[in-house]
Amino acid sequence: MFHKEGQKIIIFTFFIVVAIILAAQYTMDLEWARMTVQIAALLLLVAILQFFRNPKRLVTPNFDEILSPVDGKVVVIEEVDEPEYFKGKRKQVSIFMSPTNVHVTRYPASGTVTYSKYHPGKYLVAWHPKSSTDNERTTIILHTPKFGEIGYRQIAGAMARRIVNYAEEGEQVTQGEDAGFIKFGSRVDLLLPLDCDITVKLNQKVVGARTCIASVRPLDD
Repeated sequence: MFHKEGQKIIIFTFFIVVAIILAAQYTMDLEWARMTVQIAALLLLVAILQFFRNPKRLVTPNFDEILSPVDGKVVVIEEVDEPEYFKGKRKQVSIFMSPTNVHVTRYPASGTVTYSKYHPGKYLVAWHPKSSTDNERTTIILHTPKFGEIGYRQIAGAMARRIVNYAEEGEQVTQGEDAGFIKFGSRVDLLLPLDCDITVKLNQKVVGARTCIASVRPLDD
């Protein structure tokens, strides 16, 4: 299954690849050169298909857990001052997505969208410390039953040139559902309450709608 955001690119690439293969077949006499061009064209199509893949992941919503919104690797776990919405300290967990990861964004929790805003910006590499505040990004806040308000940011990287965000203010959303897409390399920051328990470690690989990022802290702690 492929994500709807990739349909036009996939169709366009398919026709370009077919054209390249046919042109090479009828215009190139050297077999090794012809085969090289044709294989390279097919590899390009495979790369585009794998980038826009959208594996189906069934989720039973769990109000006690925040699930990873994306596939990737945890590159930041720290306490930060969040100036845009919370205007105070939050726990930040940042997940870097390479071009080979699934780039679908999924809602990390069930709740109500209370804030959704797009910010134009730069295209610093996604692991740059200032990418969270300087890059093109969207900020989404969800009001959840157990955690209160949590936030996540879709952040463009050096290769990414389009962020797709489906969250609309006032909308009721369900954990694990499709929340958007970031094209060609990116990062997502989760902004969580200080009193939650982070359940991942730095450099851990996570899977969207599968890996638990944080849980509700027991009352007796």
